[in-house]
Amino acid sequence: MDACHKTALIQFALMWCAGSVYAHDSVPSLPPVVVTGHYDNSVGSSDAASQGVIGSELLRNRALLRPAEVLEFIPGMVVTQHSGDGKANQYFLRGMNLDHGTDFATTINGVPINMPTHAHGHGYSDLNTLIPELVSRLEYRKGPYFASEGDFSSAGSANIIYRTQLDQPFASVTLGQRGYVRGVAAGSREVSEGVTLLTAVERMNNDGPWTVPEGLRKLNALLTLSGGTPRENWSTSLSAYSARWNSTDQVPQRLIDAGSYQGQPFGRFDSLDPSDGAKTSRVSLSGNWRRSENNQITGVQWYALKYDLDLYSNFTYALERPTDQFAQTDHRTVLGGKAFRTWITELGSARSMLNTLGIQWRQDDIRVGLYDTAQRQIQATVRDDQVRQTMLGVYGQNEVSWNSWLRTIAGLRADQLNVNVTSHSLSENSGKASAFKLSPKMSFILGPWNKTEFFLNTGKGFHSNDARGMTARVDPKTGLPIDRVPGLVSSRGQEVGVKTEVIPNLQSTLALWRLDFDSELVYVGDAGNTEAGRPSKRTGIEWSNHWTPGEHFLMDVNLAWTKPRYADDDPAGNAIVNATQRVANLTFALRNLGPWSGSLGVRYIGSAPLIENNSVRSSSSLTTHLRVTRKISNGMTLGLDVLNLANRKNNDISYHYTSRVAGEPPAGLGGVHVHPAEPRTIRLTTRVQF
Repeated sequence: MDACHKTALIQFALMWCAGSVYAHDSVPSLPPVVVTGHYDNSVGSSDAASQGVIGSELLRNRALLRPAEVLEFIPGMVVTQHSGDGKANQYFLRGMNLDHGTDFATTINGVPINMPTHAHGHGYSDLNTLIPELVSRLEYRKGPYFASEGDFSSAGSANIIYRTQLDQPFASVTLGQRGYVRGVAAGSREVSEGVTLLTAVERMNNDGPWTVPEGLRKLNALLTLSGGTPRENWSTSLSAYSARWNSTDQVPQRLIDAGSYQGQPFGRFDSLDPSDGAKTSRVSLSGNWRRSENNQITGVQWYALKYDLDLYSNFTYALERPTDQFAQTDHRTVLGGKAFRTWITELGSARSMLNTLGIQWRQDDIRVGLYDTAQRQIQATVRDDQVRQTMLGVYGQNEVSWNSWLRTIAGLRADQLNVNVTSHSLSENSGKASAFKLSPKMSFILGPWNKTEFFLNTGKGFHSNDARGMTARVDPKTGLPIDRVPGLVSSRGQEVGVKTEVIPNLQSTLALWRLDFDSELVYVGDAGNTEAGRPSKRTGIEWSNHWTPGEHFLMDVNLAWTKPRYADDDPAGNAIVNATQRVANLTFALRNLGPWSGSLGVRYIGSAPLIENNSVRSSSSLTTHLRVTRKISNGMTLGLDVLNLANRKNNDISYHYTSRVAGEPPAGLGGVHVHPAEPRTIRLTTRVQF
């Protein structure tokens, strides 16, 4: 290879590496990558068939009921809610009930959203902090095949990346039914030579369809200072978020079927404890720096955040006490950071090697509690713990392009978890514990041939368990002895995939995968803990298609099928509760037809087992969202969103357990409990650019 071609190859590799490492390590680059359409899943763009990039145009192509629904553009992903809209959502992917974020790692600009040893659920991931209008792109991965991904990422991960500057300042106001009002304003300007300040603020009010008005009041703000060049750049962000709301938690289906309770009408949107609700806040300061020079890239990122949550819930109503309401409190500070270095080595005329070494560190100082309450007043302390936990991860990755049609990626990750728990309510549950885990990874990428690429991926991953479970000896509610849980639990994944563009204007991917866990994470809400469950295995197929036959039309069709099962033999059965088996997302969009644009989004969620013997299942749901926009002038756009267009009576989620309301037997009644999806909702948005 002559010097000119070698220099061109190195420059191309550095540019590719910058994007790749940015995806791997969440280190922003300038200028931002602009991706048109929904997905950048073209041949040669990823290391697995189930990896991809979602561009910002998706936000103009489909209506969103909640901010976290941006994740639903990840093929096979489902986002719902079982409580008030200020609470973290329910997430489902690859036959897993991810609860509020377990086994799916989410970051915004590299700052982690998941909260370990959380009061309400381990891995709690509250994406209500997200401002969709600022999203530049979303990079997603599935499976434990990537050395740079650590805790919570066995099912997948997503890094949501904000813009650092805007072409024009804008302000938008959305008005909707049932007290919905949302305003967003954002802009950027150069404050000194080469330094840009972006500011954004969001306010939202919403009462929802509930008999007890939700009273959601949310305030969100962001400041980002950035500068530098494509070869060396930096940014610093300050983010502040707060919200409060009332909750209509899930209610017994038996009361909905009866249509009345205590002589009064009772419907889908009624509540059995109108004092349920919460308040939360999150303030973070983060920064990053990156340099590309001499065939290598170096990046450093850091973050500090303060987080608070006071949550009041009642799922069993009056089974154990006159009111079973309980409070979960979580007050923490988090410090963390990561650093990496990537360098390129030439191995000859047709071969090159890319090496990456990285280190990641996070420390959480948490005061976490569980209390019996009535009308949000504490009646008794169930548990009160001070927890300090530190996670340190180091990884190495070697990528070799052996020739024009074969590329291999080998990685190894090591993680160490140390916890120190001080129980203020039960000294027997205090203690220190640690865990260590090695996770090897391997991928083979073959092709492309005739615009078609093949992938073989395998790897080990892990998830952590609640730190309190690592040191506990006594159940805080019953006083009975309990077994400690392991700190880190292994997962194993394999995937065979193909990505093709052999049909013009059509990107298609097909992935056949398997994911095994040594134990499931099972959350027990009123115990304030996440318990280690039975071993599990899942196999599935995902088929994704993105068709753009012309500049004015696009169609996305994403289908996923999963077979989730417990791996051991148990008389209770081997069905995994709330493990959704079939998911379909379809989007049809017309763009820039004169001043008009529009889209129709259809989401199907199949039924799932509600008990382990599979004798009771949830109902499937079909939801349609419509968005129509019209450009009034160069600086003004009107938009109409119709959510749940067909006004179907879907359930966001269903559970099967025992509860008791007044007049029922003291032991309560077992049955299905549901949180209904919202009815047809109309919202009108005016957006003005300055």
